[in-house]
Amino acid sequence: MRTSVCLALAAGALLAAATVAQAECVSKAGKGTGSSDDSAKFQAWEAVLQGTDWGSWGSWMASSQTVGVAPGYKVSNLRSRCSAGGFLGRECVVGAKLCK
Repeated sequence: MRTSVCLALAAGALLAAATVAQAECVSKAGKGTGSSDDSAKFQAWEAVLQGTDWGSWGSWMASSQTVGVAPGYKVSNLRSRCSAGGFLGRECVVGAKLCK
């Protein structure tokens, strides 16, 4: 009986640890508009950061302001798609996976 309880507790701890590890990554996308693809991507990346972590966005605004950079996060699967449209002539959607 005691062994069963220990095994159940160990399994529960592993399940909780796996859930926490998964919770540290998030996939986000944002849409932006601008007069060029670069300015529309900039605005879209701002939306991604604001939707993920306002502190990271603030650090980003004060430092690199480079699309694909997220202070405090590892960025992967960065992708973008731009087309004619939006209020200023170009519209882009930028998405990525961000992990703490």
